[in-house]
Amino acid sequence: MAGIDRRRFLNSSVAWIMGSGAGTALGLSQADRLGSVPVLMDPATETTIRRGLDYLAARQNPDGTFQGDLYRRNVAVISLAGLAFMANGSAPGRGSHGREISRAVGYVLEHSQESGYIYAAQGASHGPMYGHGFATLFLAEVYGMWPDSDVRVKLAKAARLIVDTQNDEGGWRYEPERRDADISVTICQIMALRAARNAGVYVPNDTIDRCTEYIKRCQNPDGGFAYMLPGGESAFARSAAGVVALYSAGIYEGEEVRRGLEYLAQHLPTAESASMQSNFFYGHYYAAQAMWQAGGDYWRRWYPAIHDTLLARVRSDGSWFDQICPEYCTAMACLVLQMPNNYLPIFQR
Repeated sequence: MAGIDRRRFLNSSVAWIMGSGAGTALGLSQADRLGSVPVLMDPATETTIRRGLDYLAARQNPDGTFQGDLYRRNVAVISLAGLAFMANGSAPGRGSHGREISRAVGYVLEHSQESGYIYAAQGASHGPMYGHGFATLFLAEVYGMWPDSDVRVKLAKAARLIVDTQNDEGGWRYEPERRDADISVTICQIMALRAARNAGVYVPNDTIDRCTEYIKRCQNPDGGFAYMLPGGESAFARSAAGVVALYSAGIYEGEEVRRGLEYLAQHLPTAESASMQSNFFYGHYYAAQAMWQAGGDYWRRWYPAIHDTLLARVRSDGSWFDQICPEYCTAMACLVLQMPNNYLPIFQR
């Protein structure tokens, strides 16, 4: 690994509380974790998650990349896989998937440029700032449990690049340039900044405030969110991202959150809708976070529905598939199913 003591990394003695059951990391009762949701972390669910993580581990190369073709070197896919392993209770060099997390961290650090930009030129990408946002989020979650100085330095630079490339509207777009913005890329950046701030990295309040106003202006009267300003139709995936963007900016209640949640509640996942919904895994990655943060009836209705839908869609090799690549979809599915574990600070209520 570039700039890091590999042996110290793999044998870190960081205090990482690992319970034997889902959610025990924070000492939460099942009722606290699930909000009275019927307990779905049964053997079948645990087996599905394990097979999904094992699929990712088997597909990972020693350098942290994957064995696929198009997105095998994409920093977002590699970072999401790392987060999926961490959501199961592993940490860098520790736990059943500590090795895989270490590999993913090594790859992200290797592709962290002096400017702070995290980018692998040889990796296919829908937009480089997606990768930068997810990679920054990953480093922040890693640093929260393993305070390595190299991780800290590169995390701080990555966060600074996000701050410096915020456009005049208050958002971000595909490239690290202060031009236009869309809500999909913006949620990646504000979530990364929240995680970085939680890890002790300075993030200006003005950056958060300007992002908050941008997100609010993107909301339509129906509670959903437009993709870009000056406006457009609402859609499920971008609206799930919009609600989580509000949460990430520190807005946990109010008219905007209420209307956003009510819009999402109209799109309860089913096996039929899953086959027709574009950006299915992306949307439900954010929708699960939104409903988990909302708690109560929102979570009680949503988690069983997405749980059953995902278990119905898993493939025989333990993976999921959609329009991106199986590693991406499998990481997203595992993150959604493991939301009640409450291991990752960025997902905690």
